[in-house]
Amino acid sequence: MRHFIGIDIGSTCTKTVVLDEEKNLVKTWLLPTGWSSIDTAEAVKKELDAANFNIEKCPVVATGYGRIAVPYADKTITEITCHAKGAMYLQNSDNLLVIDIGGQDTKIICVENGLVKDFVMNDKCSAGTGRFLEVMANSMAMRPNDLCALAEFGGGVHISSMCTVFAESEVVSLVGRGEKKENIAFAVVDSIVKKVASQVSRIETEKMCTCLTGGLCDCDYMKKALGNELHCEISSQPNARFAGAIGAALMAMNIKGKGEER
Repeated sequence: MRHFIGIDIGSTCTKTVVLDEEKNLVKTWLLPTGWSSIDTAEAVKKELDAANFNIEKCPVVATGYGRIAVPYADKTITEITCHAKGAMYLQNSDNLLVIDIGGQDTKIICVENGLVKDFVMNDKCSAGTGRFLEVMANSMAMRPNDLCALAEFGGGVHISSMCTVFAESEVVSLVGRGEKKENIAFAVVDSIVKKVASQVSRIETEKMCTCLTGGLCDCDYMKKALGNELHCEISSQPNARFAGAIGAALMAMNIKGKGEER
């Protein structure tokens, strides 16, 4: 049986998946991207070799901001296409509004009838991204997921600045004046949610299934807060953080010749 490999080298985390000919998810890996995407690509290759997936025989597609650093990839494809494909696979739907909160950018992708109709990204500012959450959590000596969980029990506090640097100063000030941690956590998540909602408002779309992918996909409160702000239910899946890599593996199925029996 042939296997198809998708590699998504993100700014903070690298996701790798292997699909079989029937599109079953065979294997997944998570690795920190680190400072060198080239080194990360080599680490992925070692993981694949150890699991007996031969890149000389398996079609490989790379995506993500570090996709050009994968020398053994047969093809590189943009994140928008791959995340859309992966989200459709996970949600089993061809009509979706995909919210992908990544480490350095947040992507909003409108998919209609299996095709990307429109998208927006905030690739010049870290507000509303995983990096923003990480910086704020560090200011409170917390882990990002713990901050998200704590936010559900807070309220009444807001961060006025959308700039990460100034927002961090606000958080430090709130900590210094003795504000409850749960209230500050609420303010951080609320800031992310409002930034994401602002991006969503830039896309004209009919009401459709809205799903969350990326590293915060398993944060229940983030989904709840986003749903409240957007007035809809936010869906997600256990493997939603792998959406980009899954989309890349699906695209690898279009590569002819490699690994096929002669």
